[in-house]
Amino acid sequence: MPTVFWLLKQFLMVVPDAWHQEMISQLVNHLIRGQPQAPKFASLEGAIFRLVISDTGNQWQFRMRHGKLHPDHRLDRAWDVCIRGSVQDLLLLALRIDDPDTLFFSRRLSLEGKTELGLYFKNVLDSWEFDWPAHINAVIGEQPAQAVLEALRRTRLEHGLTMLGRGIRRSVRDMMTSQNPNDAV
Repeated sequence: MPTVFWLLKQFLMVVPDAWHQEMISQLVNHLIRGQPQAPKFASLEGAIFRLVISDTGNQWQFRMRHGKLHPDHRLDRAWDVCIRGSVQDLLLLALRIDDPDTLFFSRRLSLEGKTELGLYFKNVLDSWEFDWPAHINAVIGEQPAQAVLEALRRTRLEHGLTMLGRGIRRSVRDMMTSQNPNDAV
């Protein structure tokens, strides 16, 4: 039976990078709606970020415009910051399972280009505490959000969602430590 990492790597290698870029930018832009840290992205205006997955060969490039992440399909364009690493280490970073400083200082991830800009971006992401109420309010509006949030509180689903998020992170961390991501079967 193939491992999860093997399947993920196959998916990353088979699906075109343009599709990944589009999905990532839409997801990130959706998630930053209403977040207190979102205005910090304004200082990244025009910056080009490249993400390279070393064990699959994927290269994704994004540009910050008007506080949003946009796919930049012109890989011949110079980037400002490049983050490079394996699928496993980038997942550890994205899911906030491992401390970013540990991943970078142990050289499991590399940060290239304009170091000050890259560190600012990393620190904004690292300090991020997702604010569900602010997000729901920004996505569906204040009055519907109040009703949804009150229903979540009454049914204790709010607590359940928090616990689900923690459980997913713990499961991914346990899976990563129990199997070798390079195993093909």
